Amino acid sequence: MEKKHKKIIVEISRYILSLVFIFSGFVKAVDPLGGAYKIQDYFSAFDLPELRFLALPLAFLQAAIEFGVGVGLLIGIYRRFNSLFVFIIMLFMTPLTLYLAIANPVTDCGCFGDALVISNWQTFFKNIILLIAAVFVFMWYQLMSSRFTRRKYFYSALWIYLFIAGASFYCYYYLPVFDFRPYKIGANIPEKMKIPENAEQDLYEVQLIYSKGGKEKEFTVDNYPKGDSSWTFVDSKSTLIKKGYRPAIQDFSITAPGGEEITEDVLSNPSYSFLLVALNLKNANDKNVDKINDIFDFAKSKEYGFYALTASSPDEIQDWIGSTGAEYPFCTMDDITLKTIIRSNPGLLLIKNGTIINKWSNSRLPDTDKLNKLINNADHGKTPKAHNFLTFIILAVILFVPLFGLYLLDYENRKKKKSKRNKLKHKI
Repeated sequence: MEKKHKKIIVEISRYILSLVFIFSGFVKAVDPLGGAYKIQDYFSAFDLPELRFLALPLAFLQAAIEFGVGVGLLIGIYRRFNSLFVFIIMLFMTPLTLYLAIANPVTDCGCFGDALVISNWQTFFKNIILLIAAVFVFMWYQLMSSRFTRRKYFYSALWIYLFIAGASFYCYYYLPVFDFRPYKIGANIPEKMKIPENAEQDLYEVQLIYSKGGKEKEFTVDNYPKGDSSWTFVDSKSTLIKKGYRPAIQDFSITAPGGEEITEDVLSNPSYSFLLVALNLKNANDKNVDKINDIFDFAKSKEYGFYALTASSPDEIQDWIGSTGAEYPFCTMDDITLKTIIRSNPGLLLIKNGTIINKWSNSRLPDTDKLNKLINNADHGKTPKAHNFLTFIILAVILFVPLFGLYLLDYENRKKKKSKRNKLKHKI
């Protein structure tokens, strides 16, 4: 194969890999807790609960590596290392995702966080393509073009990893800057729970098990021995062969302290309600409990609803009340739902008529003056249409402007060196 053909192949492969790795690393970086929850799922699936404490640091590390390697490939720095690293990753991940597709220990690999959920089989076929691309990049990495000389490799890589680490820690403390889950600001929870009248239903294949002469045999509903007394019915089993329609929100259910379900009452309330989401009170951050108590007093004075939602045990709830002086009611909810609602323990939601008006992490709980201004603002709860796009542009500028500055410095240095060489040639 000619060199120019190899270069075309390696450049195409390099851009495919870099874009996938950048996207994968970025969506994980802006939701590090979501990545940690997915890693915990893997530890549970492979019966390694003792490693759950590693989930969060591994989530940070995974996001940084994927993003850093992706941008490194894109701008052509440390080409040999990055191409080898990507090849090793794909060599490991491809057979792993084949196992996940066959055994199905987790329903979603979490490759692209909540931004893009794909099946295990789709993940495997995607990795086949990436593995092929990684082979080409690994074999012909010398043919990849670079935007920098080797002297600027270190500074470029340092800035890339500082950027993604900073973005990750910011989103960890102050909530993800991009919310890919159904509980984003402006979302109406009841609407996202609805199932359309003509929605496609789950399709099951039913097997009927009958025995005759001591031997069992499986039949379908079309060919079972109806009316034949020589056969004895033993059992039946159903296999899901095609999933039907799934609403965006499926398990939002609030149970009051007395045991009654109050979901509809809370979501249909025409006034405001505060939802304090505390997944696990035993591990909840209690540094802002005074502010939480102030918000409860504010809600009580305005006759707004206030509910603490948790998956904690009664003993843990009593311990929290005893240590914080909490007077607000505690309701129970599914732990997975609580994880999905907000990436903070605790975190706070303001809702009205089932619509999420705003969300705050524990690090950014509002004071009563801010709440008054928010509630009196006619546009609250409406997410600006350009918000996500503007946030993306700001982050892109923060990442690429310093890199472009390094490139210009590098370019000027090369020009000066070239000029010096030309002058020496003329003298000779």
